[in-house]
Amino acid sequence: MGDIANDISSTIGRRIHAERVIRDWSLAELAERSGVSKAMLSTIERGMTSPTAALLVRIAVAFGMTLSTLIARAELQGGGVLREADQPVWRDPDTGYVRRHLSPASDMPLELIKVHLPPGARVSLPAASYAFIKQQIWLISGRLEFTEGDVVHRLEPGDCLALGAPSDCTFHAMEAGADYLVALVRG
Repeated sequence: MGDIANDISSTIGRRIHAERVIRDWSLAELAERSGVSKAMLSTIERGMTSPTAALLVRIAVAFGMTLSTLIARAELQGGGVLREADQPVWRDPDTGYVRRHLSPASDMPLELIKVHLPPGARVSLPAASYAFIKQQIWLISGRLEFTEGDVVHRLEPGDCLALGAPSDCTFHAMEAGADYLVALVRG
């Protein structure tokens, strides 16, 4: 029984450390924001002690999240696997555009999507579809002409494009079609 508690404490400790690093906070800064001593935070992060719910609540609040969110993130720390056979695939009946959602379900703001655009296919998306997200497009194979507002980007395999402010966009696969990865961050 003690081993299970230690595993959970260790996982929660790693998650707290990860949340602190993401924010670029020192132990001292987290201690100040949470009211939990640096020494206690250090032992929690290293999985050497099993923190009480009261301590975890104070730490979670310092991160701007609920206790349940902190615990859920700790449980997801090990990473879920979304097998290829279970990845949702959607095909546009008009253009043959195929979109495969690669990312496992999680509360992480990152999503990975693989897209196949058949030769000559053209897909246009309004600026509204880019509100509240940031994206990068990495061309795996083929050639892609990507129009972002008034700017046209001609992408070759291996090229990676970071999209700017939301604007109307058009994806146009050249003669060989195009396979590309979209890395999308919400928020």
